[in-house]
Amino acid sequence: MHIALIGASGYIGSALREEALSRGHRVTALVGNPDKLAPAAGLTVAAADALDAQRLSAQLAGHDAVISAFSGHAQDDVRGYYNRGIAAIVEATKLAGVPRLLMVGGAGSLEVAPGVQLVDTPEFPEQYKATALGARDTLERLRGETALDWTLLSPAALISPGERSGRFRLGGDQLLVDEQGRSAISVQDYAVAMIDELEHPAHTRRRFTVAY
Repeated sequence: MHIALIGASGYIGSALREEALSRGHRVTALVGNPDKLAPAAGLTVAAADALDAQRLSAQLAGHDAVISAFSGHAQDDVRGYYNRGIAAIVEATKLAGVPRLLMVGGAGSLEVAPGVQLVDTPEFPEQYKATALGARDTLERLRGETALDWTLLSPAALISPGERSGRFRLGGDQLLVDEQGRSAISVQDYAVAMIDELEHPAHTRRRFTVAY
C-alpha cells in the first residue's frame, strides 16, 4: 500500500514508519522537519503543516490510507493545538478522497470502571492530562463522522521502547491489564497492531486498544 504517515519522525510515528517499511509498504512521511529522517527504500519525505488542511489535502491525495501520529505535547496550548491539527487532518483526508484514516489515540479515554475513564482518575499524571483530553476529544470527533472510514488505536497505559514480539491482546473501550494489574505495550508492538489493522481492517469506525 501507499501510506501517508503524518508525524512520521515522532516517538510513535517512527515505530509506525519502520514497521510499515519493513512490510514492503510505500510511506510518504509528512513531517515538520524533513532533515530528521534519513533516506530509506520505499520512503518519501515531505515537509507538511498539519494545521493547513488545503495544502495537506494535496499531499494526501493518491494514497491508499492516512495514518496520523500527530501530537501537540510540545506546544504551550497542548489540547487546543491538538484539536486544531486533528480537525485539519480529518478535513484534509476527506478533501483528498483517501479511503481510510487510522489515528494514534491515547489511553486516557479507556474505561477503568463502568463510566470512569483513566484520565478522570486521581492517579492520572497531570503532565499528560492535556494530551489525554485532546485524544479524548479526537475520539468523540471521529465517532461523529458518518462518511469517513476511520479507526483509532489506543495504547496501554504505558507505552515504552521494547521488543517487537508480535504477541499481545486486543480490546475495545476498556483498559487492558495483565495478571499483575499492569497495562503496558512496547511502541514496537503498538506499531505491529496498527499496521495489522491497516492490512486487515477489523475495527472500521471503532476504537480499539492493545496491551500485553
